[in-house]
Amino acid sequence: MDFPALLRAVFALALTLGLIGLGAVMLRRFGPDALARLAKPKAERRLAIVENLVLDPTRRLVLVSCDGQEMLLLLGEGRVLAEGVAVGPPKDAA
Repeated sequence: MDFPALLRAVFALALTLGLIGLGAVMLRRFGPDALARLAKPKAERRLAIVENLVLDPTRRLVLVSCDGQEMLLLLGEGRVLAEGVAVGPPKDAA
C-alpha cells in the first residue's frame, strides 16, 4: 500500500468519524423528539398516563386518564393486578 492510498484511507476514516460525531451532537442538541416537532400536530388524545409510581422491581402504580376519568392501575408480573379504581381530581389543600 503506497503513501497516497494510506493518506486517503486515514482522511476517509476521519471524515466518517467526524460525521458520526456531528450527528451525535445534533441529536443531543435538538433532542430525540425533533422529528415529532416537525410533524403535523395530532388530534387531541383520549388516553394519557398522568403519573407512574414504581413500588418494587415487579410492581408499579399507574394513574391513567381516559376521557377525563382517572383510573388507578396496579401493574406487575406482565399483567394488571388490580384495575378500575376510579379516582377523582386532587382536592385543594386550602
